[in-house]
Amino acid sequence: MPASDAGEWVVLGRVSGIYGVRGMVKVFSFTEERDAILDYSPWYLGPARRPWVLEDGRMQGEGVVAKLEQVDDREQARALIGQEIAVLRAELPDPGAGEFYWSTLIGLRVLNREGVALGTVSAFLETGANDVMVVDDGKGGELLIPWSAEASAGVDLSVGRIIVDWQADW
Repeated sequence: MPASDAGEWVVLGRVSGIYGVRGMVKVFSFTEERDAILDYSPWYLGPARRPWVLEDGRMQGEGVVAKLEQVDDREQARALIGQEIAVLRAELPDPGAGEFYWSTLIGLRVLNREGVALGTVSAFLETGANDVMVVDDGKGGELLIPWSAEASAGVDLSVGRIIVDWQADW
């Protein structure tokens, strides 16, 4: 039986389309290296987290395509479009020192160096130049704070907070 606690799941991508006539799906991968999503099986799809065994997969152009067991035609593959691909957190390798999975940081409190509460982490954005931490200020707004090695040095998981060099009015 798969884990039931949402905190035990990490979403690695989503099914974005169909590929070919033999039931392959296109995958939009959230992993740093796009094809790293193929290192995990089973994939747990959709809100019910139904397990699907990964039979085969590869890079196809700039994207990833995959063949799941028991998905043998275009219509079966089409039914999976839009579903999130999750794995159990325990299946992920431990991050190195000073490294964090973004999903671990979602929900942490964010304070600046002066101790002013800025809000909670709601998401991260990959912009190409640098990553950005999205902080919900609790007042209907959000702050976009550059994420860097320096910012990650302020993470304290034991107390659930991140200290950043940032002002509330920036």
